[in-house]
Amino acid sequence: MQNSFLCGEKVYLRPLEKEDGPALVPWLNDPAVTRTLQISQPMSLLAEIAYLEKISQSKDDVTLGIVSRQSDKLIGAAGLHQIDWRARHASFGILIGILEEWGKGYGTEATHLMMHHAFGTMNLNRVWLHVVSTHEAGIRAYERVGFRREGVLRQQFYREGRYQDLLVMAILRDEWAAPEAATARAKP
Repeated sequence: MQNSFLCGEKVYLRPLEKEDGPALVPWLNDPAVTRTLQISQPMSLLAEIAYLEKISQSKDDVTLGIVSRQSDKLIGAAGLHQIDWRARHASFGILIGILEEWGKGYGTEATHLMMHHAFGTMNLNRVWLHVVSTHEAGIRAYERVGFRREGVLRQQFYREGRYQDLLVMAILRDEWAAPEAATARAKP
């Protein structure tokens, strides 16, 4: 494990480095990967490296690479963004860039690790996200971690020639703490 920060059973999360740019750029230009993301511009290697350098210095973002423990290979990224330190909330985003790694629970575990960090270390009170209403696998993964639907932004997202709704989902510290406490009490 290289520079691991948060560790799970299947994945570990580590800081992204500018050397990760060549792995990230093809994912950010792959329509299959970005079809549910709010990315609409092509990404160049120079632009991605500049973004990685900027985000590494940001006080309002925590972005980490998702690495498969089995292969020790970068497979995605997850981040807490727009952190409001006064109101104690942030937005969440995630992508698994390697299509062959979809459906293996890596995204769910990475989301769980990020929420543990958000509530247990960063002392946030609320983490929210927007997800395309047709992205059923993503919605199920968020719900497994404890996110709840809060509302709908009607026809907010345009992709593949049509407008789509975005769901607003969030999880609160109290909602996160309750299942964690029950799990901790159940262990011998």
